[in-house]
Amino acid sequence: MSAELLSILALIAMFVVATIFPVNLGALALVGAFLVGTLAAGMETDTILDAFPGSLFVILVGVTLLFAIATNNGTVDWLVRAAVHLVRGRLVAIPLVVFVISALLTAVGAPAPAVAAILAPIAFGFAADYRIHPMLIGLMVAHGTQAGAFSPISVLGGIVNGVTSEAGLPSDNLVLFLSSFAFNAAAAVGVFLVFGGRHLVGRDAHPATGGTASGTSGGGTGGGVVTAEAAPGAATATATATGGSLRLTTHQALTLTGILGLCLAVLAFKLDVGLTAVTVAVVLMLTSPKSNKGAVEKVAWPTVLLICGVVTYVGVLQEIGTVDYVGSAVAAIGIPLLVALLICYVGGVVSAFASTVGILGALVPLAVPLLAQGTLGPVAMIAALSVSSAIVDVSPFSTTGALLVANVKGMERDEFYRKLLTYGGVIVLVGPLAAWAVLVVPGWLG
Repeated sequence: MSAELLSILALIAMFVVATIFPVNLGALALVGAFLVGTLAAGMETDTILDAFPGSLFVILVGVTLLFAIATNNGTVDWLVRAAVHLVRGRLVAIPLVVFVISALLTAVGAPAPAVAAILAPIAFGFAADYRIHPMLIGLMVAHGTQAGAFSPISVLGGIVNGVTSEAGLPSDNLVLFLSSFAFNAAAAVGVFLVFGGRHLVGRDAHPATGGTASGTSGGGTGGGVVTAEAAPGAATATATATGGSLRLTTHQALTLTGILGLCLAVLAFKLDVGLTAVTVAVVLMLTSPKSNKGAVEKVAWPTVLLICGVVTYVGVLQEIGTVDYVGSAVAAIGIPLLVALLICYVGGVVSAFASTVGILGALVPLAVPLLAQGTLGPVAMIAALSVSSAIVDVSPFSTTGALLVANVKGMERDEFYRKLLTYGGVIVLVGPLAAWAVLVVPGWLG
């Protein structure tokens, strides 16, 4: 049996074992990376360890540590109050605002993980206080970041345009950007309807009572029914936001300055989001050592192990050549329209576990021989492949999805992880098919 096939079977076995037994999937994946890498592929240990996502590890630890501090000293609560004040208490506007801000930031060049790292803790804080379904607010962040991810000045947009240019293929920046925006906006509408968005219509945060208008917030699929009352303590928050001044304590002001500094450093100066977040967190811990003593314990360590372990294993798969093996097998089928669909699925499935940047760089050249036949429109095919590879970043194994799991509030982390995994699975199944049907098939028929 080839190393490529064995590595795929081992991955399937890991998911089965983690489903049946209470064993962290990340730990299983690290063992799998070690055994498959050394025994099946003859890899050196250093090469296996090189697949460990050090950057993602630092991002997860740094961001959750920083916002653990911000939660402890009330800064997140202050941001929630400011958000209520901004939308004049209209809760239905919050998901839309989160989506638009996320899309805008990635469209002007901010990396999607950086935007998710900054916005997710704040959005979850608001959702927890006002009983907005965590899946609704979290997925607005995720789909928002992908909606703007293929603008001409964005990271992913630049990569796709560069690869297509090197391959001598025609490109259209506007088609690429609008395709990603439209598909993610459509997904966001679906999320809004499924996870209780309709019940936010007419609900306002009232300064007099701290509650909201009558009604319930639907929990979505499997989510149960959530009452429309604001959380305990939201009364003061709402009253302050809508009727009084937004006062900050000294440490809250320092924390807010640190968060703004993180935004500036990442978005304007392109500094690493993880290392910058750790730096800000350490500075804040030094300013108030006693109050921040337990912050490190609040880092989502099981989530860090889960995500980093799985990503390490996928890195080993890429080193072995499993992705190229699958892609070549697909390309050998010879039926252009079917090959286009399968390539979109390869992009979607692999990107759900690995780097979207990496998979686009690998699959766009793989599609060149197919597009050279002239039976499929290159612009539409590249757009479909890009959408298929990026929209699945809601998976809890992607950087953006991992940040959602690490920062969730208002729901048990394990429950949120399972729901996000289910939703990610649905997107992996539906997203590539929809992109292929809408973008590729009409051009082929024409």
